[in-house]
Amino acid sequence: MGSFLAAGFHTFRWDVMVLTIITTLFLQILSNLANDYGDYINGADHKERLGPARAVQSGEITPEAMKKMIIVFVLLSLISGISLLFISLEVNVKFLLFLLLGIASIAAAIYYTMGKSPYGYSGLGDISVFVFFGWVGVCGTYFLHSGSFNPMVLLPATSCSLFSVAVLNINNIRDIDSDKAAGKKSIPVRIGRSKAVSYHFMLLLLGLLCALVFVVLNYEGIWQFLFLLSIPLFVKNYNAVRTYKEPKLIDPFLKQMAISTLIFVILFGVGFIVS
Repeated sequence: MGSFLAAGFHTFRWDVMVLTIITTLFLQILSNLANDYGDYINGADHKERLGPARAVQSGEITPEAMKKMIIVFVLLSLISGISLLFISLEVNVKFLLFLLLGIASIAAAIYYTMGKSPYGYSGLGDISVFVFFGWVGVCGTYFLHSGSFNPMVLLPATSCSLFSVAVLNINNIRDIDSDKAAGKKSIPVRIGRSKAVSYHFMLLLLGLLCALVFVVLNYEGIWQFLFLLSIPLFVKNYNAVRTYKEPKLIDPFLKQMAISTLIFVILFGVGFIVS
């Protein structure tokens, strides 16, 4: 999304886009590995958990091997991220600020479920995902392309934030019973399934509204409404989360929500560029 916006505002750089994608992938893999290890250590991945099997829980990977892979992806994220900063910024205050944001992103990926007091177990995961998967990721990428901050970018960045939280919310609704048993106080555990479904609806609705407001404020052509073609995907996702109660039936809609977000971003970006 950050790269699409940079292209639409005529500040796009190919080298920045490639390294931001690589860095993002490393951070996502790091987050998945850390969650696998952390949930096993803290007891969320117990025998009664009904979601898909985890690598450490199932015995396919030992905890020690998983810790080594976490370290590998911390290093890969640092190498890729620092390389991105060197090609984008001069070594100054902005460079140091982005370096701190990168380190914070790595810490957020690790300590969601790892450590003595993982913040994901206190129901703070939604806030972290909102900040890092949307605002930091999109606005940071745009800044590295352009060298400046455009307040308008916050609107589509917020769409990405909200849709990313929706992915996490589906995960937490699916695992609500096993998380409750493990003492993991996710948002659905705290407010109950019914309110969590309403929360999911608001995440999807507000995400689309933020994109619509951006288009209205920056209107140049009808193609900018292309992202509206993704609405049926989000409707399908909401209906599934609202209707299905069994974890195995909800689980496929984690992927469906992630793919829907990707399709939304592509449609939004293409529409913005060609208008």
